[in-house]
Amino acid sequence: MAAQGRKNVHGKTGVRFKAAYTKSKHENKLRTLATTMVEHGSVTVTSGMVKELKSLTDHLITLAKRGDLHARRQAAAVLRSKEAVVKLFDELAKRFASRNGGYTRALKAGFRKGDNAQLVLVSLVD
Repeated sequence: MAAQGRKNVHGKTGVRFKAAYTKSKHENKLRTLATTMVEHGSVTVTSGMVKELKSLTDHLITLAKRGDLHARRQAAAVLRSKEAVVKLFDELAKRFASRNGGYTRALKAGFRKGDNAQLVLVSLVD
């Protein structure tokens, strides 16, 4: 008899590895990081998340520069708090009004102590 709670079993040998990190968890983590980025101006992440986080944050700032109701609703669908949406549209849109992209900067910040993963500081450009 197979062990209780074992999922994704295909045949006699079964599936060797089960993905522990699903797409929904990944998207939720990106949304939370983007909200933190808007609220605080910078966030430290591992090197694997940098490209996606920069892309999402740049897209949100572009929406804020557009400034219409539809853009506000699109940004609110991604960000986790109303305060972040207000800050994005009131402060950050004015701050980056003359800039045509490249709103974020990534700087290597060493390695994490526990698992030696490379950390990167992603911040908004001044």
